[in-house]
Amino acid sequence: MNQPSASRVSRELRGHLFLIGLDRVAKRNAFDLELLNQLSLAYGEFEASSEARVAVVFGHGEHFTAGLDLANVGAALAQGWQAPAGGCDPWGVFSGPRVNKPVIVAVQGYCLTIGIELMLASDINLCASNTRFAQMEVQRGIFPFGGATLRLHQLAGWGNAMRWLLTGDEFDAHEALRLGLVQEVMASEDLLPRAIELAERIARQAPLGVQATLMSARQARLEGETVAAQGLAPLVHKLMNSEDAKEGVRAMIEKRPGVFKGC
Repeated sequence: MNQPSASRVSRELRGHLFLIGLDRVAKRNAFDLELLNQLSLAYGEFEASSEARVAVVFGHGEHFTAGLDLANVGAALAQGWQAPAGGCDPWGVFSGPRVNKPVIVAVQGYCLTIGIELMLASDINLCASNTRFAQMEVQRGIFPFGGATLRLHQLAGWGNAMRWLLTGDEFDAHEALRLGLVQEVMASEDLLPRAIELAERIARQAPLGVQATLMSARQARLEGETVAAQGLAPLVHKLMNSEDAKEGVRAMIEKRPGVFKGC
């Protein structure tokens, strides 16, 4: 399921994986309005797919993204960008539904501004050792409006977040690892294979269990532990009576991997 080369975003359904590639290589994958819209639609296709269980988001070429193409997209953002019909909001702060399945982001080269915020809205982040990060909106007379002001301090602590948000300075892959922005750093040639390997491991797990775990953890992060705790008992009841749970018990007794169907 590959998109034409003229597309700003490639899509590939590979078994239970949905690979989404930023593909505006000539502009270092900088986001113009078309790229914003196509990424939203790709997320929507992933969410709607009955086969896809985990998404891997990456950048074609040498860079993940150089951030926003302000000359192209500034006016649209100032008026309030909305996810197109059929799309999802990859950042979770604009208009549009959120993706309810796991998203892994793999970055290399430049990962600037809205690219960082895409990672902050995702579930697992990997990066190449050559990655350069910067949240430089303050240097352009604007501010990080894609979620960094909401999420970065939750990962890195207040002082660390303000250090980078208020200066717009660059930082490297090892600082991103220290901040908790990424979970693994590796050579660039190992990046996408490692992301796919990790996604495949998640996709082999019981889909209902993965979805419930993700939903509960996200709710705790966004709404607090008290709210999330109220949903634990109903989730346990639902999953313990599922076919996947029965298969999980059989697989454990028979000492074999489970074969889960999401029911």
